[in-house]
Amino acid sequence: MFITDIKRVIDQVSREKGIDSEILINTLKEAIVSAARKKIGPRADIEVHYDGKSGDVEVFHFKEVVAEVEFPDSELTLEQGYEYDPECEIGDSLGIRIDTEEFGRIAAQSAKQVIIQKMREAERNAVYENFIHKKGKIINGIVQRFDRGSIIVNLGQAEAVLRPREQMPKENYKRGDRIRAYVLDVLEESKGAQIILSRTHPEFLMELFKTEVPEVAEGIVILQGAARVPGLRAKIAVSSTDSDVDPVGACVGMKGNRVQNIVQELRGEKIDIVQWSPDVARFVCNALSPAEISRVIIDEDNQSMEVIVNDEYLSIAIGKGGQNVSLACEITGWHLEVTSEEDYSREVKQGYDSLMRLDNVGLPMAEILFKAGYASLLDISETSAEELASVMGISEEAAQGTIAQAGQRLMEEEEEAASGAASEQEALARNEAAAQEALQEEAAPEEVLPEAPVQEAEKHESGDGLPEQDDADVMDDEDATS
Repeated sequence: MFITDIKRVIDQVSREKGIDSEILINTLKEAIVSAARKKIGPRADIEVHYDGKSGDVEVFHFKEVVAEVEFPDSELTLEQGYEYDPECEIGDSLGIRIDTEEFGRIAAQSAKQVIIQKMREAERNAVYENFIHKKGKIINGIVQRFDRGSIIVNLGQAEAVLRPREQMPKENYKRGDRIRAYVLDVLEESKGAQIILSRTHPEFLMELFKTEVPEVAEGIVILQGAARVPGLRAKIAVSSTDSDVDPVGACVGMKGNRVQNIVQELRGEKIDIVQWSPDVARFVCNALSPAEISRVIIDEDNQSMEVIVNDEYLSIAIGKGGQNVSLACEITGWHLEVTSEEDYSREVKQGYDSLMRLDNVGLPMAEILFKAGYASLLDISETSAEELASVMGISEEAAQGTIAQAGQRLMEEEEEAASGAASEQEALARNEAAAQEALQEEAAPEEVLPEAPVQEAEKHESGDGLPEQDDADVMDDEDATS
């Protein structure tokens, strides 16, 4: 045989690569058939028999006995048939055993290439079959290398990739580190199975709880859903099939040890464990904890809720960067609008005032309309006369008139708002112009006046400009007078 000790090779490859030995045996047979046809001819009918106990391989070339040979690679004459079977007749098919050494070096090399190719295909298929069942599970691996921000993880039989968007923020790994991740997907590609990992997926959080909380694995505690802002905050909804088991307490564990193990795995990500409830309003209130909810207004048609909280709990309900309300929306599946009691009271007052602008609506009727879901003139203008007549207890004609009046009042409010906005814009423009003018005046250089010429001081106050006389001259004048 051109492959020595074939049984040992098949057993070793099957053990090391995790490939079924039957797949390797069939691959071997296909390779021998291919090599034999290259040596004998493409029409040759070749059969290969493999003995699984001894590892012996037998190759048979079947030819049909004919009166006149047209295709030598698949036919032989009766005289030639007598050499193999003296009792043969025309039309019989004779299996002629051939020695694989006759294939030659080229045929053997071709067979070897086919075997290698088939083994690689079988190995890729085996990897896919082994890991497709692990999709949606947690798997452990070792960081092998880094490729353009992605982490290549060695899983033993295969490699997996942890892409940048599936990595936790501020997480740093080095080669050789152990890593735990969620098998997000297993793709079957031409180059082999591609295993995609994730550490940011909400299911990763749920799988961690399954491993840390025995009651979850036993089916006593049910994980209803999870939502995450990876590395910062997460919420997970739990319920119990046993009334004696507190699902939140079971997930927290004694002194919080169970949830702390998960927090450490997620690098300090804060986890809120929420009590699930079939009552949607109660579930939403639990999801927004630790904020205390005053009331909830449900809009089932749009699957949204308006949640009113006390003023001091508004920032807690919304959370840092809106994380708390965003995670609550995701985990409940409802659109939530959180508002304070003060803002809600203001909106209610504005709604009552707008409704009471209608001629046939007073305070009692405004309360009836508000409870029926008509909180503004816009709601009245968009409803039908039949529905409004049923709520207000009036005729459809009167309801139609009310709808028309609501539309008219709405247009008046819009005009007033537009006029007010225009006035504000004008006032703003005037203020800006005045401020600009003031800046220009401050920036203008001051005017410098020319200095007045310095006049020569009068030498004598009463001399009208006459030159001052010396004392001696004065004395002479006095003597002359006397």
